[in-house]
Amino acid sequence: MASKDGSGTKLSMKLLVDSKSQRVLYAEAGKDVVDFLFSLLTMPVGTVVKLLTADSMVGSVGNLYGSVEELDETYISHDHAKKALLSPAGGCASDKLLQLPPPETGSDVLYRCNYSSQNCRNYVTKVSGLRCPSCGGGMTTLDKPALVQPDGGSVASAVPSAAGAGFVQGIVTYTVMDFLKVAPMSSISGITLLNTFGVTDIGSLQEKTVQLGYDEGLEILKASLQSKTVLTDVFLVGKKRKA
Repeated sequence: MASKDGSGTKLSMKLLVDSKSQRVLYAEAGKDVVDFLFSLLTMPVGTVVKLLTADSMVGSVGNLYGSVEELDETYISHDHAKKALLSPAGGCASDKLLQLPPPETGSDVLYRCNYSSQNCRNYVTKVSGLRCPSCGGGMTTLDKPALVQPDGGSVASAVPSAAGAGFVQGIVTYTVMDFLKVAPMSSISGITLLNTFGVTDIGSLQEKTVQLGYDEGLEILKASLQSKTVLTDVFLVGKKRKA
């Protein structure tokens, strides 16, 4: 479910928190949140480094990115090689997370896929060259400006503009584990999960609704590369650190 605040559109999901151990057991999420999480799999490594900055990357990939940034044009094989590495096609050329509404910028320029199939026409983007989620082609065809959704929000980066678009169906609620395993939710699966976690004191469980915006999306991306307790790190530990 999406909501509006001063920084733009945010998604929301409901966490089940064990207050004794201060950890997220799992989350209940809709199609919009799951589409965002799955879209992280489509991001090239170069885009991930660009979004998170080379200094914050675990391992040595950040050093590769920094090397390309610092490399003199004399040593680059052709004009577009450096851009292809630092802002790879199909990635977030303007530092935007796929499937997640970015902070409002006021830009009304939109692009569509170069192909004209019905599925391709379901997508628009503010980033020229973004890969079409339907066919994989470049989205560089200039579209009509200022498309506005009924709630007043502008069409965001690669957000499906027709029902049924995206990665998953919106007919069920999904369970998102702390380590980002995703599955359709059922009452039986919820009971099974509590048994798996060894929860005996139901009174220690708390429901917590959290907002997922661009900043939280970056934190999830970063934590997903470093941690097995992503939701706890972002929405419990992270919030305490900022407080």
